[in-house]
Amino acid sequence: MALQKRLVQGIKKAFRRVGLDIRIASEIDDFYSRLLVGLRHHRIDTLLDIGANEGQFALGLINSGYCGRLISFEPMATAHARLCQLAASHAGWEIAEAVALGAEPGEAEINVSANSVSSSLLPIEDSHLKTAPQSAYVGTEMVRVMRLDDIAANYVHAKERLFLKIDTQGFESQVLGGAQQTLTRCTGVLLEMSLVELYSGQTLWEEVWAWLRAAGFEPWAIDRSFSDPTNGRTLQCDVTFFRM
Repeated sequence: MALQKRLVQGIKKAFRRVGLDIRIASEIDDFYSRLLVGLRHHRIDTLLDIGANEGQFALGLINSGYCGRLISFEPMATAHARLCQLAASHAGWEIAEAVALGAEPGEAEINVSANSVSSSLLPIEDSHLKTAPQSAYVGTEMVRVMRLDDIAANYVHAKERLFLKIDTQGFESQVLGGAQQTLTRCTGVLLEMSLVELYSGQTLWEEVWAWLRAAGFEPWAIDRSFSDPTNGRTLQCDVTFFRM
């Protein structure tokens, strides 16, 4: 199965070099393929990848056929170094300076999880650990915090159509708080929304949803991202918004 997947990806990349894109009919059921359709429909040419970790999201999108500019932000040193290695093989993929994005500039201690992807600037809830023990914190790391509005001009150009992706493990509302000017330039937003409190003090989905609606965005797609395997309850969703 892995060999077949690599073969298909290789064929798709070869066709892209000559300006063609092939897609298996069932691929529209894949998260990245659905997102790519939305990005193309809205003519997005630059994507800000906030909370990139080790490039899982970026690589998923690139392997599905995204060819625009991609700027990834990641504060943790090991993950940031890995991003730089990966991006070196992909034209158009730029790695920003190693900073966390939030509502106020300064320094903060990020909690590093065993699985890396669950690392957060917020304390983790016991309910999260019961559902995903691999999310347990195993250390901390000091990181610099900046507002996206203060550094966006270093990475984006005046006439680009921007899309903002935020996956910061409960810190999404703080990122939005420091990105209000940048958000006025964005055509779309994708962010992880929690239905229950997985990190102490995080803003839950209803408030973030209402805030984005008030800012002129309409919900476009909802994808379940994290569920409790013991009872099937959805805990988090990835929600895409676009200006209509």
